[in-house]
Amino acid sequence: MYLYNSAAHKKEAFQTHMPGHVEMYTCEPTVYHFAHIGNLRSYIMEDVLEKFLRYSGYDVNRVMNITDVGHLTSDADEGEDKMLKGARREHKSVMDIARFYTDAFFQDCAE
Repeated sequence: MYLYNSAAHKKEAFQTHMPGHVEMYTCEPTVYHFAHIGNLRSYIMEDVLEKFLRYSGYDVNRVMNITDVGHLTSDADEGEDKMLKGARREHKSVMDIARFYTDAFFQDCAE
């Protein structure tokens, strides 16, 4: 299997640090509002890769972080924090917003 190495800007043969074992770190879900197709595209690609690696016989350890906690409204680190905006929109604390939308994400993925 070949994967694109964005650091080297080329396709390279897939190799693991430990034979037969893959460590995956993925960024998902966004938790200041419900997930949308833009968020899910990344999640689905990573999920398909994980499933393919398992199917191919690899032991996979996947860790997924919760994103957009503490991010601002743009990728340029400008504007109002998305979590604070969501908390104000729903009259809840930032932690309540993060917990609610994290739970909603995993519930959507389970269905």
